[in-house]
Amino acid sequence: MGVAMSVRAQTMPYDPGLAERLEEIVADLPGFSLKRMFGGIGWLMHGNMCVGVYKDWLIIRIGEKAARDAFKEPGVKPMDITGKPMKGWAMVAPEGYERDADLRRYVDLAIRFVRTLPAK
Repeated sequence: MGVAMSVRAQTMPYDPGLAERLEEIVADLPGFSLKRMFGGIGWLMHGNMCVGVYKDWLIIRIGEKAARDAFKEPGVKPMDITGKPMKGWAMVAPEGYERDADLRRYVDLAIRFVRTLPAK
């Protein structure tokens, strides 16, 4: 079963529409794999978490500087699902990724950062 099929087949408390949109973006990119995590799902790039979905939030790993810049955008906040914000990560509310161009921009930002990390 392909990654897209596994996204649709899962019944977890995250936005399946966002998951499918992300799958369409990363499906053909080398080094990406799908993993269940943090009560949602995430895509790892060469073993490093890159993007994901938690409830209806887009999760992006973009590094500390890019995260500080992103927090100035509407609907973007530090990633905090445990009571302790994660440095270099951001959560984007639905209004921030509603347009395909905005979703793609956030995913590209995450990919650029994760490419700088050593593969696991």
